[in-house]
Amino acid sequence: MHVEEKLTPETFPAAPERATLEGKNKFLGFWLFLGGETVLFASLFATYLALKDKTNGGPSGEELFQMPIVFMATMLLLTSSLTSVYAIYHMKNFDFQKMQLWFGITVLLGAGFLALEIYEFYEYVHEGHKFTSSAFGSAFYTLVGTHGAHVAFGLLWILTLMIRNAKRGLNLYNAPKFYVASLYWHFIDVVWVFIFTVVYLMGMVG
Repeated sequence: MHVEEKLTPETFPAAPERATLEGKNKFLGFWLFLGGETVLFASLFATYLALKDKTNGGPSGEELFQMPIVFMATMLLLTSSLTSVYAIYHMKNFDFQKMQLWFGITVLLGAGFLALEIYEFYEYVHEGHKFTSSAFGSAFYTLVGTHGAHVAFGLLWILTLMIRNAKRGLNLYNAPKFYVASLYWHFIDVVWVFIFTVVYLMGMVG
C-alpha cells in the first residue's frame, strides 16, 4: 500500500507503523537508538549507586526526599503512559481526533510531572542539596535531571507531531512517527520506575 493512497478505516492497515519500508526502518532505527539510551542510563545508575553515600556532611536522601511529591509525580507519569496507549489504540483504528485528544492528555500529564520535579529540585537546593555540594548531589541531579530532560524532549516530540499533522490527518507516513514517539514515552516511564525504586525508595531506607 502506498502512502499517498486515500485511506479509510476499512483500508487502514492493522499495523500502520510497519506498513511501509520507511516505517519499518524507523522502527528498527528506534530500537538501535534505545540501546544507546539504555547504556547511558545504566551508566548513570551505576554512578549514583557508587556515590549515593558520599554526602560530604550534607543531607542524605533519607533526610531530603519528599515522598508525597515524588509519589504524585510518579502517578502522573505512569498515567501518561496509559493515555499514550489509548492514543495508539485510536491511531490503529484510524481515529485521528481521538488520537490527538489522548496525546494531548499525555502531554498535560507529562508537563505536570516536570512541574513537580522542578519544584522538588527547588526545595532540595534550599535545603543545601546542590549539584556541587557533594558527590551524592552531583550523581542525583545528573541521573534525575537527565531523565527530566528526556521527559521534556518527549513532550516536545509529541507536541510537534500533533501540531504539524493537525491539518494533515493520519496517514502511513506519520503513523510510524506517532508510534515511535509513544514507544519512547514508555521507555521514559520505565526508566522512572527504576529511579523511583533505586533513588527514592532505597534512599528512604538509608
